[in-house]
Amino acid sequence: MFHLQDDLDLLLESPSSLTVNSTVRGTIKEKPGFNPSEDAAALRKAIEGIGTTEKTLIDILTQRSNAQRQLICKAYQDATGRTLCDALEGDTNGHFEDILVALITPPAKFDCQEFIQAIKGAGTTESILIELFASRSNHQIKAMCDAYLAETGRALIHDLKSEVSGDFEKTLLILAEGKRDESTNVDMAKAKEDAKVLYEAGEKTWGTDESKFIDILCHRSVPQLRQTLVEYKSLSGKTLQESIEREVSGRLEEILVAIVKCVKSVSSYLAERLYKNMKGAGTTESTLTRIIVSRSEVDLQDIKAEYKKLFGTSLYSDIESETSGDFCQTLLKICGEDGK
Repeated sequence: MFHLQDDLDLLLESPSSLTVNSTVRGTIKEKPGFNPSEDAAALRKAIEGIGTTEKTLIDILTQRSNAQRQLICKAYQDATGRTLCDALEGDTNGHFEDILVALITPPAKFDCQEFIQAIKGAGTTESILIELFASRSNHQIKAMCDAYLAETGRALIHDLKSEVSGDFEKTLLILAEGKRDESTNVDMAKAKEDAKVLYEAGEKTWGTDESKFIDILCHRSVPQLRQTLVEYKSLSGKTLQESIEREVSGRLEEILVAIVKCVKSVSSYLAERLYKNMKGAGTTESTLTRIIVSRSEVDLQDIKAEYKKLFGTSLYSDIESETSGDFCQTLLKICGEDGK
């Protein structure tokens, strides 16, 4: 399997969705000549007619941007007196209902709802927390926190504290502040110094000083960390990810490795999440929905390209073989075939 590790030099020049002003590489674009009232009327007919016309729901909701879908929601409510969300929930079900509702939810609110799902009930779903906080930019994290406050009246960080503990908690709480340095300048001397600090905190000593890993990986800018990864490899002969996997364990290891992977490439990290989700024991449809919908206007083109490069198969064809029905058709429409 192809390892990004081997290409640390190429890494320094590659774009990152975590940085400010990153290029948008989504699969869904705004529809030209868009008319929200027409779309709302077509959706109403599809929902209220005899038997729901699923194809109409899929075609309209997957071929409009999220901003356009918000205008459709308003037009629908103005025309019918009920929300489109209520109409969809009353007329569709299962994973198909979930993905349609996800599509009409503003991105920050969708992240916020995924966060709520992850912390509610018996046991916290740590893997979702790791994915959300490692793969989102400062701006996205702040927007999620704002949405959480609006929805619950409480600070997200306050509720997060009661769900997690130890160094894993410490790492998540720093990420949840959304304060990663956004400077694009790389301080070469600092990268060498940080690499040495990490080496001495881990590989070089008995026992690992986790706090150094947490501090550097959660605060430094993406370009700065990329240079630090290069310096670390030349200093220790191992990649930082390999050292973390040797020196750290449990949830802390998982989140630090996720941060390193996202610093290198968020799209590659999410491609791997999709692959493991579909090829592991049983597909978790909510993970497919979360990643495909939330990245559809960010970097889903890049995720598709990374998926092909890493696993030699297309994301489109794997979705086709691992899911079924209207849920499958909706995912495929958002994803788009390779080359499109």
